[in-house]
Amino acid sequence: MTAPLAPQFAFAACQHGAEAVLKADVARRAPGWRPAFSRPGFVTFKADQPVAKPEGFQLSSAFARTAGLSLGRVEGASVDELAAAVWALPEVATALAQLQPADLHVWQRDLAEPGDHGFEPGPTPAAMEAEGALLAAAPESYLGDRSGARTTPRNRWVLDVAVVEPDAWHVGVHRSTSRAACWAGGVPPIELPPHAVSRAYLKMSEALWWSALPATRGEEVIELGCAPGGAAQALLDAGLKVIGVDPAEMPAEVLEHPDFTHVRRRVGEAPRSLFKQARWLAADMNVAPAYTLDAVESVVGQPDMLVRGMLLTLKLPEWEVVEHLPEYLARIQSWGYRDVRVRQLAFNRQELCVVALRSRGQRRVQRQGQRKPKRRKDGPHSSRGPHQT
Repeated sequence: MTAPLAPQFAFAACQHGAEAVLKADVARRAPGWRPAFSRPGFVTFKADQPVAKPEGFQLSSAFARTAGLSLGRVEGASVDELAAAVWALPEVATALAQLQPADLHVWQRDLAEPGDHGFEPGPTPAAMEAEGALLAAAPESYLGDRSGARTTPRNRWVLDVAVVEPDAWHVGVHRSTSRAACWAGGVPPIELPPHAVSRAYLKMSEALWWSALPATRGEEVIELGCAPGGAAQALLDAGLKVIGVDPAEMPAEVLEHPDFTHVRRRVGEAPRSLFKQARWLAADMNVAPAYTLDAVESVVGQPDMLVRGMLLTLKLPEWEVVEHLPEYLARIQSWGYRDVRVRQLAFNRQELCVVALRSRGQRRVQRQGQRKPKRRKDGPHSSRGPHQT
């Protein structure tokens, strides 16, 4: 009989360049976990004591794209050698026997910041090659009915294989207890459609799916800082009516949409009467977080406004701004939004996404038939980015 699985290391994927802020956040939230191995976009932590109950493991951080318990690291000269080494790990054998993972997530750490020289998070040739080798070498009956979908059902154990280097993979497990934990590497299967005018479409699409914003088709959303229009398009494609506020010009593709209204003014100059029917608000303004919150408060703070929830992007001009995050979230809560969550989305750059609802009771499971993010059709991006070392 094998000994119970009791890992002492954990792993987390994060945005390329966010390793230090992730480590600092984990130190505040979970001081029992200390940083160990680190590469851009990938960090491991060591616990003071082995984790005796893996099902209770949590490494909660807004900067952890995905996280789990580590089972080991393998090295090899080829993908076939690496794949064989994964299945040969005693810890993997124990995990298969005791946890019975229902899925396999194979992903590569980000090699650049999202949007940098066209780089976007998601499947890479290296990860796809690794996955093929792993499935070919997998023990008989393991994942035999696996569909290959990039979204795992909720509350399942998942075996993770992270391609950290071409000749070194990291192996772990996590449980799909949240929406983001159902995505391989914490990256949702979203594509940038041909009609999108900017990559803000990706950010808003991910924000809508991650947050499960309980907005219904036909409802109005105010978007502060709507130029150049990519986020507005994602909201429109989700069936919402958008009132975009921005003094800048908007592309014809957006202006011509029947459910888009452009208020070409600064937020402080926009007539509040235009917003009275809106029940949702989004903001992605290229200013410091305090100024974004000032603009938002000038709208939701009006006595006749009934905004039920918000999706806000808070820019981080320097990583040190994160120290003020508790103040920002407390300010949002002071407006009557008691359920406030924050995450650095996979398609965010140096910024954070905040979802704020009046109460936790507004959350709901994604309705059947509700629009899901489109799957990528352009194939995997290159595994080599401009910052590869």
